[in-house]
Amino acid sequence: MSTLAPSASIAAPHARVRIGRVAEFLLVGGATPLLFAVSWICQRTVPMATADLAFGFVFFYAAHVVNDPHFSVTYLLFYERARARAVGGEFRGAQRLRYVLAGVVAPAALVGWAGSALFTRSSYSLGLLIQLMFLLVGWHYVKQGFGVMTVLAARRGVRFTRVERLAVLAHCYAGWAYAWASPYDPGKEVEEKGVVYTTIAHPHGLERLTLAVFLATAALLVFVLVRKSVHERRLPLATPLVAMLCSVWVWSVYSSVDPLVVYAIPALHSLQYLYFVWLLKGGEAREREGPPWFERSIGARLVLLAVPTLLIGWVLFHGAPSTLDDFLVPRSSRFTDLGATPYFAALFAVVNIHHYFMDAVLWRRDNPMTRYLLAPADGADLTSRRER
Repeated sequence: MSTLAPSASIAAPHARVRIGRVAEFLLVGGATPLLFAVSWICQRTVPMATADLAFGFVFFYAAHVVNDPHFSVTYLLFYERARARAVGGEFRGAQRLRYVLAGVVAPAALVGWAGSALFTRSSYSLGLLIQLMFLLVGWHYVKQGFGVMTVLAARRGVRFTRVERLAVLAHCYAGWAYAWASPYDPGKEVEEKGVVYTTIAHPHGLERLTLAVFLATAALLVFVLVRKSVHERRLPLATPLVAMLCSVWVWSVYSSVDPLVVYAIPALHSLQYLYFVWLLKGGEAREREGPPWFERSIGARLVLLAVPTLLIGWVLFHGAPSTLDDFLVPRSSRFTDLGATPYFAALFAVVNIHHYFMDAVLWRRDNPMTRYLLAPADGADLTSRRER
């Protein structure tokens, strides 16, 4: 028995490492190819209408517990200790300026824009706000992919030089540009959340130009990674690379390649985001539950974060817009270009765009809170200790 005890004690941590490694892979993007396989099977075993309904149903309701909270938790993280960050000593210089711009100026401007469009009943103005959202969502997706890759690489002991980081970032930005420019848009009438508007035309040749840049930066990225692998002889980047490539190639550039998986993309992006929220707040909680603070346990702190996150998400995307549309939109106006849910469209665009601005500040390296992303944690974090 004594000879078996050490083996059992060693096997348990190793099993947790493997489980954590798989969980991290799936959460940051690895679930994407699995969904393609599920979609392929569904399309060949049941009628397309049935498969479409099933995927749409699942991911419509998944929004309540995945997509919506990924927006609302940003508000809780961003405005935590707002006074200390805006006028106190927690943030300084350019960091403080960025915080005030994203936390005060941006939402005021966005609410003013949306409010003016609703007051004047201008579908053109509200359509421009929606188009700004669609322009920036690609930037948000690829920037998150870049951040996830570099942080996960750092957790595995892999550091990128400035030139290497620029090569990765250039490919991400090129993917954003190509995703926005494709397909060619001569300016057409579309509908979004009930609002009917005409899109801004893309210049001729923009799609081909951005594709050329995208492919060129892909070749540069391959060269940089191969060169890094040869020089360092060992490059544990499978999960970080999958996270970045899914964000750029699958969720942004070729998001419509599968008619069923397209429903899941917002949820996949949100899971990736929420995993990093868990790393951030879990690392903070782990530090604060010990000396000299002896505060709440990790579980208690995460529950106290999850409950208001779910509540705020429901208010932002369901309670508030439904109430406003029901009481403030005259029946006669429901058949105009603004449609029956203009407040939902306006609030949806405002929250999305503001989320992008807040994220650009919240997850920067100069935010002292991001140090928790590299702190040891349970589950997937054990991979960093094993792979170094």
